[in-house]
Amino acid sequence: MAVTLTPPRVTHRRPDRHHRGAGRWIVLVLVTAAALAMLVPFAFMLLNAFKSPGDYSTNGPLSWPTEFYTTGLRTYWEQVDFPVKLWNSILISGSVAVLAVVVSLLSAYALGIGRVRGRLWIIGLFLLANMLPQEALIYPLYHFAKEAGLYNTRLAVIIIFTVIQAAFGTYLLASVLGAFPRTLLEAAALDGAGKWRILWRVVLPNIRPTISVLLVFFFIWTWNEFLIPLVMLIDNSTQTVPVALASLQGDRLMDAPTTNAGALLSLLPAILFFLIFQRTLARGITAGADK
Repeated sequence: MAVTLTPPRVTHRRPDRHHRGAGRWIVLVLVTAAALAMLVPFAFMLLNAFKSPGDYSTNGPLSWPTEFYTTGLRTYWEQVDFPVKLWNSILISGSVAVLAVVVSLLSAYALGIGRVRGRLWIIGLFLLANMLPQEALIYPLYHFAKEAGLYNTRLAVIIIFTVIQAAFGTYLLASVLGAFPRTLLEAAALDGAGKWRILWRVVLPNIRPTISVLLVFFFIWTWNEFLIPLVMLIDNSTQTVPVALASLQGDRLMDAPTTNAGALLSLLPAILFFLIFQRTLARGITAGADK
């Protein structure tokens, strides 16, 4: 009676992600050290925001506060009329984020899917526009605002930043839509869908994560802008939070703890916005990586 011997199956075990060698831990340590180094300035700002001017001048910026001093926060709040500046920043940043995303989507739809003649040159022009420094644009923009009667208005800043942010958004979305599956577009066209219906029912749902990332980035980028609002907005009723913070070094000449308190108060809305939309940002980046 013949016996057939079956060779044993060789199973290749996948290495556990927790045992991939020392390289993974070295990278983790380096990233953690870099993150802590980036948090050091914020720690000093938080430390000195609740320190009295006398304590700051006596013990220096590295000492622990001897008392919980909140007068600096109240002084900054009242001196620069912070609620008005906060509303101006929210209005300008929110309007720019929404308008720039809409303009970017429409422009990229024409370039990426509509196949406009000379699209590569147009996309290259948008890329070139993103490389221009704001210092080179400030005088033409100032002259434009003066001639159009929009100087010292929030509308002028909204228009300017909508165009600037939409240039980057168009370049990014045109690259994404250039690789959009043509089969989906052809199937929608065969079902009788027009260009607008294809945009809102087919294209937009598929690139919604990218749109969400752009919305968050446009808001934060516009919130942190300083040069153009500084030149365009000269009235206290129209200025933004970064301009109000810079005014502490001008005619008001506040002390260092009050300046740190103002920086902390000005930073909190942006941090809160980022924390609220953190999951949206993570999902958008993950979706882009998967594609």
